Amino acid sequence: MIPPSVELAEIIRRYGSEFIDRYHPPGYHKGVLYAIKSCRTAVLGGHVDKCDDCDRLRIGYNSCRNRHCPKCQGIKQLRWVLSRKEDLLPVRYFHMVFTIPDVLNSICLNYPDVVYDILFRSVRDTLFAFAIDPKHLGAEIGFIAVLHTWGQNLSLHPHLHCLIPSGGITVDGKWKDTRSNGDFLFPVKALSAVFRGKFRDELKKASIDAPFEVSRSLLAQMHQSNWVVYAKEPFAGPQQVIEYLGRYTHRVAISNHRLVKLEDDQITFLYKDYRDNNRKKRLTLDAVEFLRRFCHHILPRRFVRIRHYGILSSRRKSELYEFQGCDANIQQRKTEIRKMPWEELCRIYLHVDPQLCPYCHKGRMKTISIIPARSPPNHLSMIKSVNAIL
Repeated sequence: MIPPSVELAEIIRRYGSEFIDRYHPPGYHKGVLYAIKSCRTAVLGGHVDKCDDCDRLRIGYNSCRNRHCPKCQGIKQLRWVLSRKEDLLPVRYFHMVFTIPDVLNSICLNYPDVVYDILFRSVRDTLFAFAIDPKHLGAEIGFIAVLHTWGQNLSLHPHLHCLIPSGGITVDGKWKDTRSNGDFLFPVKALSAVFRGKFRDELKKASIDAPFEVSRSLLAQMHQSNWVVYAKEPFAGPQQVIEYLGRYTHRVAISNHRLVKLEDDQITFLYKDYRDNNRKKRLTLDAVEFLRRFCHHILPRRFVRIRHYGILSSRRKSELYEFQGCDANIQQRKTEIRKMPWEELCRIYLHVDPQLCPYCHKGRMKTISIIPARSPPNHLSMIKSVNAIL
């Protein structure tokens, strides 16, 4: 893969201080920006590797492992997808998207933990209500919900991506498919109306204790707004579900490969215009404005953005495995995936060997020294000098 021409970390290093002085973001935003700009630099420490064949040396710096960092999601995503692959049921899956209108953006910016929790609960209650109704299904369902807060141009656009099996378990313990043998889930117009009502009620309830007011004007705007519930065609099989999961679960607001150039204090990046047949276009923003928009999508500490509900929740999975007659060794395999070293994951699933010597392509790189965090940045010059002699 071609390295990006500019990285988010570089933008933060050059314009982060100006952004903080101008907008005074909360402390956890500053912490995320610091982590991203320090990722894979001497600030976080690292290690020196030596090839056991040609004796060349290589320096490697530690990752920040922050969930908002575009360079730290690959292995996390791979582990999560492999674990979810073990949970897949032999049925069709639906992909549904629930979006809240932009009239709520100001509350989202100031109280993201409250509003996004309400979003999760409203979607959960809406889907459960339709599923248990005999007119629609008459069974208990489960689903995976993933929170995204951004649009392609980094605008605030909170929505939930939901992955839903095409059926559920009835009160007498039997599996029941959705309508047309799993080809249709629930009517989206009815879902949208119920979703809007449940969100409104939850927001009014939360405002009693939260430091914000739900005015009549806001309620009227919410009622008049379009509450989008979008349903894609059902997946044809488990393989399509896995490919989908890999694209959505650990995505961050913007990847480095969408960044085109940074010049004259402006950043140009690619975005997809969904209103123009998904054409790829370029957008140029002031660098500080770019960071302001990026920070809109930093989630509060310990906020869980991937959640499992119903028969797919953690406490119900053993029951579901038994119901479906799945392999009894599923949990053991998931534990092995969780504990497998990242180097081995890369070799097995990505077909890349990170320990192969990049110079002779024969030997193996072995760690010979640990670089402490915040150490003087003289290791790199040392490595270059030694390799030049070799």
